[in-house]
Amino acid sequence: MKRTKEDIVYEVETEKLARFSKALGHPTRVKILNYLENQSCCFTGDLVEVIPLAQSTISQHLKELKDAGLIQGEVNPPKIKYCIHQKNWEIAKKLFHQFFNK
Repeated sequence: MKRTKEDIVYEVETEKLARFSKALGHPTRVKILNYLENQSCCFTGDLVEVIPLAQSTISQHLKELKDAGLIQGEVNPPKIKYCIHQKNWEIAKKLFHQFFNK
């Protein structure tokens, strides 16, 4: 059976939704995103002050969010400045809205 363009778009969107869902599957990551959504950007140290976890733990969660495309980091040695990846954040909100409002 030949796949249509709609089938391929559906698969890509489903994979994105699953990737975003996995990244949001930990309360600390949700808290990080909530914090970043209310800030223009922040450094890992800023998050350690807000979330009572070790910097290495925060860094692991930031990596997961970055790998999923929900945040982006800008290297300013020796620090990395993080912010919401606006384009992907909008895609995530749209996909979750579609998923929950079918």
